[in-house]
Order: sequence, then C-alpha cells, then structure tokens
Amino acid sequence: MNTEKFLELLANGKNDTDFEEFLKFVSDKLWNQYNKHLMDEILMTENKVNGIALNLPNASENKPYEQTIDFGDTKIAIERVDGLSAETHGLNVTVCDDKKSFKIAGTPDLNPIRNAGTEIESTFELTVFYKYEGLCLPPKKPLLERKLQLVINQDPRYLWKNIPVDWEKMSDPKYEKEDADCQYVTVKALPDGTPQKDIVAASKRGRSHAQEGKPRDDDFQLYHDEQTNWYVIAVADGAGSAKFSREGSRLACNVTVEVCKKALSNCEKFEENINLWHIDQKSEDAGKLVSTDIYNILGKAAHKAHTEINAEAAREKNRPKDYATTLLLAICKKFDFGWFIASFWVGDGAMCLYDKENHTSVLLGTPDEGEYGGQTRFLTMPEIFANPTDFFSRLKCRIVPDFTALFLMSDGVSDPKFETDVNLNSTEKWNALWDDLKDNGVELTDDNEAAKEQLLNWLDFWAPGNHDDRTIAILY
Repeated sequence: MNTEKFLELLANGKNDTDFEEFLKFVSDKLWNQYNKHLMDEILMTENKVNGIALNLPNASENKPYEQTIDFGDTKIAIERVDGLSAETHGLNVTVCDDKKSFKIAGTPDLNPIRNAGTEIESTFELTVFYKYEGLCLPPKKPLLERKLQLVINQDPRYLWKNIPVDWEKMSDPKYEKEDADCQYVTVKALPDGTPQKDIVAASKRGRSHAQEGKPRDDDFQLYHDEQTNWYVIAVADGAGSAKFSREGSRLACNVTVEVCKKALSNCEKFEENINLWHIDQKSEDAGKLVSTDIYNILGKAAHKAHTEINAEAAREKNRPKDYATTLLLAICKKFDFGWFIASFWVGDGAMCLYDKENHTSVLLGTPDEGEYGGQTRFLTMPEIFANPTDFFSRLKCRIVPDFTALFLMSDGVSDPKFETDVNLNSTEKWNALWDDLKDNGVELTDDNEAAKEQLLNWLDFWAPGNHDDRTIAILY
C-alpha cells in the first residue's frame, strides 16, 4: 500500500479540515505518549546511574588531593564535571579519556572564597553531565546529570575569629592594650667596627583571646644603656583567669626594667665584684658579693613590681590576684672576659642562653607550677617572697665567653615549640627553634629593624591546641 492509499483510508471520507484536525490530535497524543516514554526511560537510566556506589573521600585544605572516580558502566559517556575549579577551590577536574571516569587533583585552597567575603561551607556539590548509550535525549535535555558531594575540611587556623576588644563595654579600670606589639633595640657597633648584640621582641594576642574578643594579657619591656652597655629584658604573661592580668604584666615589666635601669646607671661596685668573681669563680666571698648585688638589683626589682601591683589593686579596690602575672627578667653585659648574665624567674614560659656554635643551651631558671601540676605560680603571690631560700633560688647568674641568643618567652611560645619542661633542656630543640625562626622569615642579623615585624608575623605559627597569647624577646 502506498502513502496516498494509506492517507485516503485514514481520512475515511472526511473533508480536509476535519482530516487535518484529526491528524493534529493523533500527532499530539502520540508525541505526548512518546515524551512520557522517553522521560520514563531517562528516569530509569538516571536512577540506575545514581545507584552506582562511588567513593569520594574527603579532602583537606592545604593538603594534596588526588582521586579518580570511576562509574564502571560501559554505556556512560561523561561530557564534563562542574562545581570545582583551580581558581576558586584549588582543585582541577579532568574527564578521563575513557569517558567513564574523571579525576580530581590539586591542593584545596578556599581562601579565594574567604577573601570574597562569602561565608565558607565545607561541602561542595559536583554535577557530572553525561550521555547514555542507546538513549535518545530531547533537545531541551541533551545531557543527563549525577550529583556528587565533596567535603573539603577547612584548615582549622582559618576557623578562628578575630573579634576586636570592645573597650567601651570593658569593666573599669579598662587598662587598654593593643592586640600586638613589637620593638627592636639597635645597639651601635664599637668604634673599631665590632657589631654589638641587638634586642628584638614581639607580642601578639592569642587566637583563643581573639575568638572571644578578649585583650592580650602578655607584655614585655626592653632597654639598653648606651653609657654602661647594660641590657635589661622583661617578659610577663598575665594569667588568663585573672581579670586585670594585662595590667599586672605591664606593671611587672615596666617597674622591674625601670628599677634595673636606675640601679645599673651607677654600678661601678657591681662591675668590680663581677670582675673579682670572674677571676676566681670558686671564691665564696666573691660569689656572695655578686649574689648580694643580684638580689639588690633583680630581687628588689621583682619585689617593687609586686608592691606596685598590690598598690594598684588597692587603689581600684580589686584583689591582687586579679593582676596575676608571671615574670622573666634578665640583665647582661659584655666584659673583656665575656658576658655576664643574671636573671629572675617566676611562673612558666622559658628563659634560655643558647649557643649554636658550641651546641649548648642553659635554662636560666625552672618553670614552676606550684604545689599541683598546671597551677602556675605568679609574681602577685605573697609566698614568692616569704621564704628567702626559695626566693634566692629564682635568682641566677653565670659568665660565658659568648652566646648566640638569649631567649625569653611566654608559655604561648614555649608550650607549642617544646611541649614538655624536659624538652626545654634539649639543645636540639633550641637548634630547631633557631632554624624555625630563620626558615620562616625572621632575619636575626645585625641592625635588622625589620626583624620586629618578621618576628611578629612568625608568632602566627600554627600549633593545634596552642592558642594562648604569644610573646618572645631575643638578645642576639
């Protein structure tokens, strides 16, 4: 039967208008049925593909990631995968040559999203666009889709907030303090061109304080006397549990340095005694003279700070323990025979005389944690001064030919870098700290004033579980 005969039979004697309406009706009905059939086929295919188990392990920011995702169905032909990009996520997505699989590779980096001010989520949706062999797709849906989710665990250091201190809402007295501070003391070379040691220090509010909008509690103070060539360095760590410890640490540093500064401006007798002790360090008489001098300078400086803190607490009708602070204090000077160093230490943190060339490190005291572990002792405690023997044990002195660096640091630095008090006695650990500073941009070279900003930036180092205020001072 030819086409003409078929149409004649189909028209069944109807006029052209009726026949056209009939054909339109039949065509629409058949196309609707066909489209429904096609959608059913598409749905069954998508359900089949969505049922394929795919292993997409979590990625972690700043850690290399590479995974190949294989659908394993020979009828699939992947066209592209959307949802990730190197520019936004640090990850490239490549469809493999077989078109049955694709690869995700790169080092996740979500900073482009953070810097755009967008709130960061850790779960990202990928859309796999594919064709399926034997399935005819309509023009409005030329490709099928499979959704996948990739979790990129964010770098924990970016999850911390940096909330400014609301000083207006702080209880009086406010004792305002900057979130960070740094200082560099340049000491001019000798007339013959011999370089002298400089001092650099930096202090930064810890992440745990920034997270809650709390102020920095640490402090430091540096001094060098151009006339006598004496150095004075103080570092203090205000107790986080003490309401006004930020002022306690400031007073501890400022008062002790001021007392030492005054005492060392007229210290001919002290220097004579140091020379005598150098000549015969086994001499009890010379040793007693130097010990007495150290007590009269460092010991009285510490006691003066203790008294000033108590006086401030009384003026403001607060408790002295509200100003609780540790204190690391050192004085030193270069003589013809070498360096003389004396120190006072109460509380935790670390103070160390480090010599890289001779592979030595000497702690100038001992971190003390009170009667029970974890309970740091503070300058504000009356018992620190009650027992003369215990108090004198906090005063140390020694003579060395030279050294690489004198370190004073709060436990915000010593805890993550040394982990245990035992490790504070490890020269290898001090070597590692010295190398760490150098490798991370702190150039401890002569007269490098930029070192103060470099050291301040270094204090941002990441150490899981260690987010306290960080302060470090280095004489080098």
